[in-house]
Amino acid sequence: MFHSLLTIWFDLTLKWGYPGVFVLMAIESTVFPLPSEVVIPPAAYLATQGHLNFWGVVAAATLGSWAGSALSYWVARAAGRPLLLRYGRYVFVPEKKWLLAEDWINRYSAAGIFFARLLPVVRHLVSLPAGAARMNFKLFTTMTLLGSFVWSTVLAWFGAKVLGEEKQLLQDPGAMVRVLKDKLIWFVAAALVLMLLYVLVDVIGRRLRRDGAGAKKAC
Repeated sequence: MFHSLLTIWFDLTLKWGYPGVFVLMAIESTVFPLPSEVVIPPAAYLATQGHLNFWGVVAAATLGSWAGSALSYWVARAAGRPLLLRYGRYVFVPEKKWLLAEDWINRYSAAGIFFARLLPVVRHLVSLPAGAARMNFKLFTTMTLLGSFVWSTVLAWFGAKVLGEEKQLLQDPGAMVRVLKDKLIWFVAAALVLMLLYVLVDVIGRRLRRDGAGAKKAC
């Protein structure tokens, strides 16, 4: 069953091509929880099979990430902080997540936009406080494009390196088993990296909240 679902998803990715990667990554960069990990690696695998181009996939993913982030930026800039704080919980942005992203921007400024693109949780939220704070859009765009390019390249490399060598992946259910056995170390490493990134976000978030509380007391 898993192989059938995998085949359907890869077929859809092939059918949608670069526009599909662009749109899905744009959605991923808004408030909707669509993981980029299920978008870019399949497209990169198809690139190794000659159906798409590796750097074309990276470009579509990078530009899609920027488009979604830019949309969030301008919505937040137009709506303003009070409105987003009040109604954000209805669109997957509860106050806790908003404050984490806001503290991130306040602490790390433009560099925070770049590094946020490499981290879970804050990756799709950081555009909102940046827009609400009216950060310079050209600077926001530059940092978003750079961070998105790095993240997209990493995921595309993973898809090409780990999945690309198994040409029968979509035709033979046993091919997935072979990939898991032969490349298990890569899947384990990817899982560990994602876990560490989540821990890093949690640790930084706690520190930001602690520093913010200390600053309020000092005042």
